Amino acid sequence: MKHVRIIGGGLAGCEAAFQLAERGVQVTLLEQKPERRTPAQTTDWLCELVCSNSMRSNAWVNAVGLLKEELRRCGSLVLTCAEEARVPAGGALAVDRERFAEAVSRRVRGHARIHVEHRVVMRVPEATKDEPVIVATGPLTGDELAADLAAKIGVSQLAYYDAIAPIVSQDSIDESKVFYQSRWGKGGDDDGPDKGEVLRDRAALGDEAYINCPMDEATYKAFVAAVVGAEKVAPRSFEDIRYFEGCLPIEVMAGRGELTLAYGPMKPVGLTDPRTGAQPFAVVQLRKEDAAGTAYNLVGFQTRMTYGEQARIFRMIPGLEECEILRYGSVHRNTFVNAPELLDEHMQLRALPNVYLAGQITGVEGYVESAAGGYVCAVLLAQSLAGDPFVPPPETTALGGIRTHLSRKQPDYQPSNITWACLPPHTNRRLKKRERYAALAERALVDLGQWLDSAPQARVP
Repeated sequence: MKHVRIIGGGLAGCEAAFQLAERGVQVTLLEQKPERRTPAQTTDWLCELVCSNSMRSNAWVNAVGLLKEELRRCGSLVLTCAEEARVPAGGALAVDRERFAEAVSRRVRGHARIHVEHRVVMRVPEATKDEPVIVATGPLTGDELAADLAAKIGVSQLAYYDAIAPIVSQDSIDESKVFYQSRWGKGGDDDGPDKGEVLRDRAALGDEAYINCPMDEATYKAFVAAVVGAEKVAPRSFEDIRYFEGCLPIEVMAGRGELTLAYGPMKPVGLTDPRTGAQPFAVVQLRKEDAAGTAYNLVGFQTRMTYGEQARIFRMIPGLEECEILRYGSVHRNTFVNAPELLDEHMQLRALPNVYLAGQITGVEGYVESAAGGYVCAVLLAQSLAGDPFVPPPETTALGGIRTHLSRKQPDYQPSNITWACLPPHTNRRLKKRERYAALAERALVDLGQWLDSAPQARVP
């Protein structure tokens, strides 16, 4: 029986392990917890979500929504467990973190062909054709392993910092100063621009509502000034901070201009304050963190301000004057390789035959994209192990778009979420944007179905 070792028990590693095991491959999954944790981790579960609890939009007219639907049709472990642990979030897929991690851990540890070994891996193991290795250590790859990998491939690791948003206790929010509502009565920032009836309170909208903290112009500008002037956690002398544009700390955005936040995470578009009947100047949205609604995270409020400054400044937000902060924002390193230069079409390192990379270490960004990278890597490796022809997902699919991103050479390769730009454009250029995206999704799902029916190892035997 073929044997694959996978380093890293996150989204990509667990997805790859499960998919290979389902295809008859013996897998050893190497996970460093509980022997060692990264600064962002707090539990010993596999597949721990350390940033947002949202997997973003479910709508097919969003590229990530299409990617999720493709993964569902492919039998993704991550999507199956996410549905089990789902919490209301409008048009988005959000999960209870602990229930999600427990569900993945149970399925992985209970699989007859997966052996989970808990130890720190400091060097890339020797790999052969019959015993390949997948490195899926994610954005917080350990220093020793990162250094060893860099030495072997001859290219220095690239690093930037993701920032984690804070979480507050629901019962410490002053509900007299906030209102429950989702943008356009739908699903907040994670949803598309469909306009529907505005539902103005929690009773009308139910558990799907976001908590909105409205600000007038003076309050907003005072808040921005405080953020800009706040004390930040200083980087160490050897750290090269390079932020991902899709996950900028609020102080970085605020420093770009006084109104930047009002057009970003604090945009009031699609929201009506029921007390005034008008759109606020700016708004802070809070999204449910757990199924019981005991905690909410501040949407888009990742930060590297010191804890003391976070407590002071976030309590300037209407409704949060007495908030209990359950988790402060923090920063963590993200390590990734220049995938277009280093990986071949099989997601194998050119400089290290039989060593494959999957997930965020390749330069994909996001939970769903990481799981998709694990799935694609597993299928392509399963084809190779079985001696089957190489048949990757069609480039017209979102899964194919993951491979497209990893292969596009550019002067400064940067991590990216899945976007429509990763797929070939639709031939009918006369379609309006939303119609065009719907047509791209329809084309993708048709092509995916044909691939699943015909490509070796695409479906579980």
